[in-house]
Amino acid sequence: MRHHSSALMAIMALTWGLSACSPAQNWRDVAFEGNALKVQLPCKPDRTTRAVPLAGVSVDLQVVGCQSDSSMVAVMTASLPTGADANEAMTGWQKATLDNARIASPLAPEQQQIWHRPSHLPLASSIRIQAAGQRANGEPVAMDAVWGAIAEGDRLRLIHAVVYDKNRPTELANTMFESIKP
Repeated sequence: MRHHSSALMAIMALTWGLSACSPAQNWRDVAFEGNALKVQLPCKPDRTTRAVPLAGVSVDLQVVGCQSDSSMVAVMTASLPTGADANEAMTGWQKATLDNARIASPLAPEQQQIWHRPSHLPLASSIRIQAAGQRANGEPVAMDAVWGAIAEGDRLRLIHAVVYDKNRPTELANTMFESIKP
């Protein structure tokens, strides 16, 4: 019986040791259907596509997102029809995101910065916002979000990525935002 108990303790110690070495996130490449956009997410994402109004037109919004520890992460993309105003669309999207997180406007200068990535269009509304707000249930939430656009032939593809957490999720957000590739 003593040998069995010692073996069990050794297995438990080994299991605990291995789990302690496991990374908090399980990063994986995620591709979007029908376009070249790719991103890395720290967890296995759920996916959905739905029609939403953006800049006065209905677009198919593709969403991938998941929960990683205490963070909720999501990346969204939509292709604008030819002639649609990308700055107007992203500005409206930013307002809706800030309103949803109950983040007071106008933002302080240190809460927003230009977010121009290689191969992204250098639009005025391509920004990163880091701000504190509230969840629908009133709990505090920190948001780190980016918006950008890329050219796809004669159309523009808008990209929005966001991380919500109880604490400022800068490291996770930096890794995810840097991985966005057209």
